Amino acid sequence: MLRYRHAVRILQHRAYSAGATGNGGNSGGNTPDDDKHPIRRTLRLLGNDMRKVKEFFVPKDPSPEDTSERALTQSKFKFEGEKGRNSGRPDEFQTHCDVLIIGGGGIGSSIAYWLKEKARDGLNVVVVEKDNTYAQSATRVSVGGLCQQFSLPENIQMSLFAADFLRNAKEHFGTEVPLNFTPQGHLMLAGEEDAEGMKYASQLQNELGARNELLTPDRLAARFPWLNTKGIALGCHGLEKEGWFNSWSLLANFRRSASGHGAHFVDGEVVDFDFQEQPDISVSGDNSSNEGCYDGLDKAVIQLPDGTRRTCKFALCVIAAGASSGKVGRMARIGTGPGMLRVPLPIDARKRYMYAISTQAQNAPGMAMPITIDSNATFIRRDGLGGNYICGRNSDPQVDPNSDNFVVDPQYFDQQIRPALVERVPAFEAATVLDSWAGLYEHNIYDDNGIAGPHPYYHNLYIATGFSGHGIQQSVAVGRAVSELIMDGQFRTIDLSRLSFDRLIVDRPMYELNNVLS
Repeated sequence: MLRYRHAVRILQHRAYSAGATGNGGNSGGNTPDDDKHPIRRTLRLLGNDMRKVKEFFVPKDPSPEDTSERALTQSKFKFEGEKGRNSGRPDEFQTHCDVLIIGGGGIGSSIAYWLKEKARDGLNVVVVEKDNTYAQSATRVSVGGLCQQFSLPENIQMSLFAADFLRNAKEHFGTEVPLNFTPQGHLMLAGEEDAEGMKYASQLQNELGARNELLTPDRLAARFPWLNTKGIALGCHGLEKEGWFNSWSLLANFRRSASGHGAHFVDGEVVDFDFQEQPDISVSGDNSSNEGCYDGLDKAVIQLPDGTRRTCKFALCVIAAGASSGKVGRMARIGTGPGMLRVPLPIDARKRYMYAISTQAQNAPGMAMPITIDSNATFIRRDGLGGNYICGRNSDPQVDPNSDNFVVDPQYFDQQIRPALVERVPAFEAATVLDSWAGLYEHNIYDDNGIAGPHPYYHNLYIATGFSGHGIQQSVAVGRAVSELIMDGQFRTIDLSRLSFDRLIVDRPMYELNNVLS
């Protein structure tokens, strides 16, 4: 039934678009008489949809596209010249679309990728990203971790799927932008108070298909002679399907593939919504408004880089705006309206400090070093060869006055990071800092876990955000899951129903207890 409603919503939207000005959703071949007759326009558009049914299920081979190299750096990551298959001219602003995705980071671009992979020309997909250089994206402070050491089955299953997907990345994306997966695993360390929880989680992870081992302090010292096990009661070491990858490359591949199949990426910011009164719709379980007073989401107001504002009418909308998702939700009256709309989208921005360090100490960790996450949440991994490493920690907003900006406190490394590193890995005592940066990632302040699924009030709004520091590794599975909801009306692969917004309405948190980084 949900799939039927979505199809009707899209067809109604397209019928409306056929009689409106603008280029969104309309293709060539119109005659002057067709343009003057609304019934003929609608029939023509529906006829085009019927001819495209096969393309929902039989993929087309994309035409060759630009293969020039792009700089994948922390400071600048700009996608220039992205065009769809019908290219030769710049991508035009879409005044109408079937699916509008707000946020073009890892999750938003993944949703676009999966929708266009399944539907190709069958759906007009628009992605709005306010930071086209991604200088303020959470990807800036991603360590690219891939790990199944979560406490909830849904998160474990999503990361298992990501491992399979990344293993076959060449089949999905080709070889133009390699992901550089390094399969050295994760090593998570626990003190006495967290050891029992680690044992339970490890058992669940292995039952679901992960492969890791629990190591006592003696076994940790024997396996990793560079590690000081003081204060450690237990460690969990991933043996398969874990490691790290280039998160910039994954984002680039999602965007490149989605754009190559016809998705439209807009450099702009959604600053408001237009609403439409829909008296034929009622919301079950919500008695806050009188009958016939349902105001539905109809258009997004998008501010372009030159300051002009345009509107894009959509059939379905997805909020995947990362740390800005709470702000976008408030524009949609989530958290400020009556009834169900009183419950806010509880997404906040949290800061992560990152450092590139180097040491030539003989007893420093070598090539087989896994990503190591200490019990105090300090993390470190190898960065290429030659004694280089990347380390960091998530900031505590209660003690860090700069927790909501990109400022790198010059004292933070020596006061917070270095002491923790040296205590756990003594070889880093003489390490030098080569570079430092900071960034913000999305954090669900309700239960530290992602929100994925439809909003219970709006019939055409989905949410995919709040993955609290492990979003890039779960972007693969979340994108597929949201595309299933849109295309099929239900989850087909991994059931993420427990991660829906509904749990906020009924106050049933789904706590993720393990601090798994990505």
